Amino acid sequence: MSTHISMKIIPAVMLAALSGTAAASGFQLLEQGSGLGNAYAGSAAKSTDASTIYYNPAGMTQLQAREFSGGLTAVRPSFKFDNNGSTVGAFNGAGDGGDAGGWGFPPNAYLSWALNKDLYLGLGINAPFGLATKYDDPWKGSAHSNEFDIKTINLNPSIAFRVNDQFSLGAGVSWQKIEADYYRQVSVTPGFAGVRAHLKIDDDAWGWNVGVLFTPSPSTKVGLSYRSAIQYHTEGSASLRSDGTPGANAAANALTNAGAQSDVKADLKVPDTLILSATQRLSDQWELLGDISWTGWSSIKDIDIVRTSGRANGTTAQTIAANFQNTYRVALGANYRYTDALKFMFGLAYDQSPVKNSASRLASLPDNDRTWFTLGTQWKPAREQTLELGLAYLYIPTTKINNNQTTTGAGSAATNHGTITGDYDSSVWIVGAQYSIAF
Repeated sequence: MSTHISMKIIPAVMLAALSGTAAASGFQLLEQGSGLGNAYAGSAAKSTDASTIYYNPAGMTQLQAREFSGGLTAVRPSFKFDNNGSTVGAFNGAGDGGDAGGWGFPPNAYLSWALNKDLYLGLGINAPFGLATKYDDPWKGSAHSNEFDIKTINLNPSIAFRVNDQFSLGAGVSWQKIEADYYRQVSVTPGFAGVRAHLKIDDDAWGWNVGVLFTPSPSTKVGLSYRSAIQYHTEGSASLRSDGTPGANAAANALTNAGAQSDVKADLKVPDTLILSATQRLSDQWELLGDISWTGWSSIKDIDIVRTSGRANGTTAQTIAANFQNTYRVALGANYRYTDALKFMFGLAYDQSPVKNSASRLASLPDNDRTWFTLGTQWKPAREQTLELGLAYLYIPTTKINNNQTTTGAGSAATNHGTITGDYDSSVWIVGAQYSIAF
């Protein structure tokens, strides 16, 4: 197999693995390496394996001459809607959609290489953003969302330099690709309710990250890292499909003649992130870890889907009114070294949602604040090898939605999505494994 073909296969395989993923608040994925058992506390400071390339590239200076780290995480979110007064026209008699969550398996891989004792190069492959929701068909919110799927892949070459025994600096660039699929019924109006709209868009873009690691003593580390926002100018298509009934066929034909099927574009800026972390070894057995992170979710407000071909060229096909706000995450962790080969890990975190309130909450992303409860273990079968296993449960309080997309007046038959009102019962389970080796 040629190198060219291989480079095409890697992103395709990783993007496919992400279907069903949703773990951190919004559609961010924290599962980029080791640390699940600690709720990713201390992520920018601990620098214990090559996955530090993602969290803080400066941490490579704490590694051995050559290290590889790779892992796989199984994520199972659950989103169960309970109707409480939705007004959805043709879908009033439909069900509540079942469980919109599903399994996802975000992978990661990293390689760190020392050119000399002070200069390190690294490469990371991971998936920092991902989300999928899929409801039973039909359901009350079918005109809001039937299926929504975002996938990303991130290639992150990095460099780190040891300034002295206390300070190290790191930086990297990111090539990131995004793909999104969005399915919904056109409207709650009879006839139009039988027509399914499909939006498919993608793009790739560049970003960057920097970090600093301060080691005032062998028992204390402090890390600060920043990962830039990435601006996408996605392109793709909007298409329609009738369910075959006469009313739906007539509605689909009318929409097609008006130019509803076309090429489209949409601008999307995924957020930047700032992390401040610290680790403190208290004794030969105990270590504490903590961090606070900020994510600039306000980069995502209204996402306009604009037609770029056909009769309706230049018009807005749909506006996704996310109206996100910036968020904070606080995490605390502890490690207990049972033997030189075996360590036990514990963690607790609070993860703030970017969704402002029930009125702006989307059926495609019924997100809310999350509390992480985690534990894990780390086993060293040999001095140069480490196997880490982690388990997390994310508690999500009852999540209210009251999203009004009802329209009236001329032309509203094709634009009335109705009002979704009710509660979500949500939770997330995460199981992860990470293997690291020095060679």
